[in-house]
Amino acid sequence: MLSNVSTLIFDLDGTISNPSLGITRCINYALASHGFHEVPAEAVAAEIGPPLDETFLKFQPNADQPLVSSLIAKYRERYAEVGYAENELYPGISEELPALSGNGVLLGICTSKRRDFAEKIVSHFGLLPHFKFIDGGDVGIKKREQLSRLLRSGEIDHDAVMVGDRAVDILAAQGNGLRSTGVLWGFGSAQELSEAGPSAILEEVRELGRLVF
Repeated sequence: MLSNVSTLIFDLDGTISNPSLGITRCINYALASHGFHEVPAEAVAAEIGPPLDETFLKFQPNADQPLVSSLIAKYRERYAEVGYAENELYPGISEELPALSGNGVLLGICTSKRRDFAEKIVSHFGLLPHFKFIDGGDVGIKKREQLSRLLRSGEIDHDAVMVGDRAVDILAAQGNGLRSTGVLWGFGSAQELSEAGPSAILEEVRELGRLVF
């Protein structure tokens, strides 16, 4: 249990929901539309978390910026229509998040995903009323910068805790003097999270309530 938690800030992909199917299909839609070979789902899963430009460069390392931008545009073309809904909540999330907010815990989302897409996903699952804010990113914006902006605006304070499944979430929190919690039901391994050094690591969704109660 962590003391004096003002807000729990959740990552979205790999923490609240599993977006693997939609992201895989949208990445392959973008690659195929540019004449590239599709990539297997397990290769995509390993790259879920960081911004899209970094993901496409993993699959097309020689791509220049105009090509990366074109790939992202194609990805979002499909994602906006169907990809965002090819997503499923992790078991227990639909119970744990309402329980936390119902007990007075302030919840927010900080995701590398564009804000409008993040809001569509959270609304799709009927969870939007439980969140105080949804902060989205975009190409070229680091999660560390997003948390810094939230601190400057007063949306969060230094008693907020970042909750995420990848090292990038933990390191972004540390870079802003915030505590963090890693979760093992997403895409990051136990080794990845342990090496990043979070304040806590959770193995199961039902442990979320133990962070503050």
